[in-house]
Amino acid sequence: MTDQEDPDSTAGEPSEGIPSGIEATDFVDVDDLSSAELQRILERAAAMKAGEDDTRLADATLGMLFEKPSTRTRISFETGMTQLGGHAMFLGPDDIQLGHGEPLRDTARVLGRYVDVVMARLFDHEDVVTLAEYADCPVVNGLTDEAHPCQTLADLLTLREQFDDDVSLAWIGDGNNVGQSFLLGAAMAGIDVTVATPTGYGMEPQVIERAGELGPAPAVTTDPEAAVDGADVVYTDVWVSMGQEDEREQKLSAFDGFQVNEELLAGTDAKVMHCLPAHRGEEITDAVMESDRVLVWDQAENRLHAQKALLVELLAG
Repeated sequence: MTDQEDPDSTAGEPSEGIPSGIEATDFVDVDDLSSAELQRILERAAAMKAGEDDTRLADATLGMLFEKPSTRTRISFETGMTQLGGHAMFLGPDDIQLGHGEPLRDTARVLGRYVDVVMARLFDHEDVVTLAEYADCPVVNGLTDEAHPCQTLADLLTLREQFDDDVSLAWIGDGNNVGQSFLLGAAMAGIDVTVATPTGYGMEPQVIERAGELGPAPAVTTDPEAAVDGADVVYTDVWVSMGQEDEREQKLSAFDGFQVNEELLAGTDAKVMHCLPAHRGEEITDAVMESDRVLVWDQAENRLHAQKALLVELLAG
């Protein structure tokens, strides 16, 4: 328990000066929030990190569903819920009926009667959509093959800490789930993004179109050097995501020239972001990962603060 936390605080009690509760009932992707709600969550996360917000969720229970293994997602959610005064319950593939005969909608209905909020880290995005539809409690997407909105909250909090005003960012590499959620969140936050991906590995057209509806339209190219030119931040992620191991050799060939290395960054002062885990020597070099350019460790820490703020906002209403 930190010095700021009061064990006698009631669940969802707001700190003075910070609005509490949002209209969104689930967090399946970033644009489930309005731009104002997104900013409010980031404000609360910053206040929590600074020790200026002691809101509690006393006795609340978080059910955590995992099909995919995790380091940051499990630890940050479990630690965060404990710090808020609640309880987090790990539910792996062998712990419940998920995918073992019981319809997912039935599992969702039962969970909604037991826990206060569900976090699900699954393969199929539609499974999280189903959970949100049938569970009578908020559902948070902890990662699917299409989206990773919790990472986006941490990323935007990190950028908020580093830059006072306009930010331009280059996404280099695979147009994957992390990139797609970030593109939506960046647009909502007014961040200019240039996406550089190899042909055939770009982000989904509907995601790019949606980002343009939410804020500054992203630029799209297949030239990483052009994307990095003038960027304040360069963001990359693994080329071979979990479940894509059979595509490894094909992808390594296709992504030749897209590595974030000292040569690509030469002549720039750009900071570097990566959501982790990093495959050093593939999408990013060890030298860059160990340099003072990286914001990687701030991103990882900010998963904790951003998710605590999200849980409070979802439950305080």
